[in-house]
Amino acid sequence: MSERISGIFTPNITPVDASGRMDEDKLCGYVDWLIDRGVDGLYPNGSTGEFVRFTAAERRRIAQVVIEQAAGRVPVMAGAAEANARETIEACEAYGAMGARAVAIVAPYYYRLSSEGVYAYFREIADNVSVDVTLYNIPLFASPIDVSTVIRLASDCPRIVGIKDSSGDLPNMMRMISAIRPMRDDFSFLTGWDASLVPMLIVGCDGGTNATSGVVPELTRAIHRSVQAGNIDDAMKMQYQLLPLFDALIGLGEFPEGFRAGARSRGWDLGPGRVPITPAQRESIRSTQRQIDALVNDAPWIGPDQTMSPETIEGIVGRVLRQLGS
Repeated sequence: MSERISGIFTPNITPVDASGRMDEDKLCGYVDWLIDRGVDGLYPNGSTGEFVRFTAAERRRIAQVVIEQAAGRVPVMAGAAEANARETIEACEAYGAMGARAVAIVAPYYYRLSSEGVYAYFREIADNVSVDVTLYNIPLFASPIDVSTVIRLASDCPRIVGIKDSSGDLPNMMRMISAIRPMRDDFSFLTGWDASLVPMLIVGCDGGTNATSGVVPELTRAIHRSVQAGNIDDAMKMQYQLLPLFDALIGLGEFPEGFRAGARSRGWDLGPGRVPITPAQRESIRSTQRQIDALVNDAPWIGPDQTMSPETIEGIVGRVLRQLGS
C-alpha cells in the first residue's frame, strides 16, 4: 500500500515570455523558490497553470521541466487532463515515465456527463495506466464528480489513490472521508479551495492544492502544519489572514491573472498569461496590483527581503514552524 499524498502541493503558474512561449529558465527558478519556501509538492498543468491554453506537447514539456528541476526534492503530481480518455491515458503514462508521483485528472469538460458517464471515464483510465491517479473535481469548469461516484471509484479502482476537490463543499468532503477512509487508508483527500483550507484540514483532509501557495508558500505550509500539530486557534488566525488575499487574487481579471499579480508581489514576473485582455482589463490589473502588493508585502509573514519574517502576528507562523522543527 502506497503512502498517502499529503501536504500542500502548489498548482504552479506557467511562466511565459514576451512572445507567449513557456519560459523554461524562469520556471526552473520559480520551482526552486517554491521548494526553498517549504511547499510539499508541485502540481504542473493544473487550472492555475492554464493547462487548456497550452498544446499537448507544451504540457508534456512543462511537466518534464518541473519534474527534472524538482529532482526528487518534493513529489510532483502532474495534471494529465486531455480531451478524451485515450489521450489522457497516453499523458498519464508519459508523466509516470518522467517520474511523477501521481497524475491528476479532471472530469470530462465541455460535454457534461452523467454520473455513470463520469464513472466509466475514470474507470477506463484507471484500468489502463501504470501511475497513481487522483481525481480532480472542479464543477465550475467540468463534469462534477459526485460523492457516490467517488466512493464507487475508490472501491473499484486501486490505481485511483485520491481526490483533489475544488468545490469548497465541506459536507460532501466529510461524506467522502467517512465512507472511503475505513476501506482505503491509502486514499488521499486534498482541497483546492483556499478559502476553506483550515476547515477542510480539520475534518480530515490530508492537504491541499492551493493556488495561494504559489504566492505565500510560507503561510499555507504553516497553516497545514498548525492543524497537524493541533493548534487550531493559530490555524484559524492564519486562515483569516489568507482569506482577503485569496479573495483579491481570485477576483482579478481573467483567472488566473490575480495569481500572476500575486507572484509579481513576491518578485516573480511570470508573464501575462495566454488569454487576450482588453486595455480596460490591463488598467484594472495595474490598479489592483497595488492592492495585492499591499496585502502581500504588508503582511506580517513576509519580511522586507521577501522571506518569512520572524515578527508575525502573535508569533504564529514562526512559532508553528519552530515547534514542528521544519
